Amino acid sequence: MIRSTERIAAADVLRGFALLGILLVNMRYFSSPALYDDGVKGSDFDRVFVAVVDVLFEASAYPLFAFLFGFGAMTMFRRLQSRGKRPIPILLRRFFLLLGTGMAHAFGLWFGDILIPYALAGFIMLFFFAAPPRWWRTAAVAVFFLFHGLMALLLTLNVLAGEMETAGGHETAAAAAVRHYRNGTFRDVFWQRWHDWAYVNSDGGLLFTVLTVLPFCFLGGYASCKRWLEPDRHSPAKLRRLMRWALCFGLALKTIPYWAGVNDLTMYIQNSFGGAALAVFYAAAAVFVCGKRSWQRAWRWWQDVGKMSLTHYLAQSLVCTSLFYGYGLGWYGRTSAWQEMLIAFALYATQVWISRFWFARFHYGPVEWMWRWGTYGTRPPFRRRPGQ
Repeated sequence: MIRSTERIAAADVLRGFALLGILLVNMRYFSSPALYDDGVKGSDFDRVFVAVVDVLFEASAYPLFAFLFGFGAMTMFRRLQSRGKRPIPILLRRFFLLLGTGMAHAFGLWFGDILIPYALAGFIMLFFFAAPPRWWRTAAVAVFFLFHGLMALLLTLNVLAGEMETAGGHETAAAAAVRHYRNGTFRDVFWQRWHDWAYVNSDGGLLFTVLTVLPFCFLGGYASCKRWLEPDRHSPAKLRRLMRWALCFGLALKTIPYWAGVNDLTMYIQNSFGGAALAVFYAAAAVFVCGKRSWQRAWRWWQDVGKMSLTHYLAQSLVCTSLFYGYGLGWYGRTSAWQEMLIAFALYATQVWISRFWFARFHYGPVEWMWRWGTYGTRPPFRRRPGQ
């Protein structure tokens, strides 16, 4: 049985891995107007880089974070209950603090924030914490298949009606983004950031994102109740079978646009269903790896990054916008895909090194420490004492 103060290694390892995936996906949006013009400029080498990230990480990293968000919230609820405390007020404060952090991130650093949808999903989960575990499982399956099934059906009807259009660019909006982000003032950057956020989240976009992450949050809560990520919960043979099937099914769906043509329907299947299947593979792989005690020296690096994933997520936005925006180095729209991937791996490697250094001296990441302080209302220990 996991003690109330003990962290679950597989959850932190998975957070660390998902942090790399989400950075690789976000790099194109940090560095170029890919929001409005998703065409890949450059050599065939660049197109290969973009395709690899698209297949392996696009729409597979954020489900992992959503799953872990629900997992962490339910784990926290159960531990607070076991200590005789009232979990709901504490979780409510936690979600409000996450919402505030997300708003500061979205409008102060980068428009592609995911913390706001997670916080809104958290408010919905508040109605389920006292429910039996089967409610979480039912909610996860129902929301996922009803929502995505309906969307896929509507897109299929458009195909049969001959009304399907392939995704196109918006040259004027892309040019404005380049002008403001590369050469604009702080004011120009702020209003461009606001425009980009509204473009993604208005007209039901924010609701769409919440409904997209919500089933993974429910599944994470169910996984916490059933202790899916705890050590020795699954046999290696069972995990290998799950990994094999999830990987084959996920790659088959993730490559649909490459062999069936690029349009709204194939891209939706790729992201919504293929991304979820590949996320299952990554989650099973994390549990499998953490079950190998002889591999601990390797997976501890991922674990340390995952323990301060919120700090690193915000730091990625700070560093990348400083590199690409005009108030920094002004590289926006000037880098190729392979250069962006090189920057991403260099940044992540730096975060891995910082994490090992940090946890030798401190209990929590800086943002996690402040979040914990605000959640519980008492100041937690920060610096480790000698010998701890």
